[in-house]
Amino acid sequence: MAGTIRVGIGGWTFEPWRGSFYPDKLPQKRELEYASRHLTTIEINGTYYGSQKPETFTHWHDEAPEDFVFSLKAPRFATNRRVLAEGAASIERFVTGGITRLGAKLGPINWQFMATKTFDPDDFAAFLKLLPHEVEGRHLRHVVEVRHESFRSPDFVALLREHRVAAVIAGDSDYPVIADATAPFVYARIMGTAAEHPLGYAPAALDAWAARAKDWAAGKPAEDFAPVVASKAKATPRDVYLYVISGAKERNPAAAQALIERVG
Repeated sequence: MAGTIRVGIGGWTFEPWRGSFYPDKLPQKRELEYASRHLTTIEINGTYYGSQKPETFTHWHDEAPEDFVFSLKAPRFATNRRVLAEGAASIERFVTGGITRLGAKLGPINWQFMATKTFDPDDFAAFLKLLPHEVEGRHLRHVVEVRHESFRSPDFVALLREHRVAAVIAGDSDYPVIADATAPFVYARIMGTAAEHPLGYAPAALDAWAARAKDWAAGKPAEDFAPVVASKAKATPRDVYLYVISGAKERNPAAAQALIERVG
């Protein structure tokens, strides 16, 4: 038994992808249609910068095939604040603003924090309590992208487990790696693609990421990522969401497709 592994990129609109990932002369309005049929998930960045109309979520739903999943970056107004516990209104506005129109294609919500945000146990506990696990009958999955070393703390891991929230595994980056299993899914963002590799990564690196994804899907830790807290918990299959982000962005679709091929 293993969870489902989905691999994708951030967004679908990027000029260098035209003629490389996208066929020549493909109309821009058909790029989501094309990308969603060559990848298995996409992380939407636009929701981080501003609210979207409910009709926009309906359009995204209708453009993608039935087995496709979108993850959403939550609005910065909820996370880029000194006191996280004061973000209730921003969180409520977002989760009731039409995201459930994605239906079964709604994947995890990524709450991304600035690299200068440090771990305040009480405030972060209050923030996690604000995250609803169901809206309009639709189950929500939450993941937090924390990027300060202070979060590599057993107290932080315990909070995530209590609320069944995942931490982003920031691969090939300068950010701390928190690889503890704290939710029914794993969410990785890998940021090391390089222009000199046609597939973004060398074959051995692609093989390594595919192997990690398979381990996570089987409920096992990746052997080269030590958890913050040692655990002897029984292996439980988990869904895996793996996004090729940043790095040599022009190579990211090729890297994602190479990983999809490797994970089968």
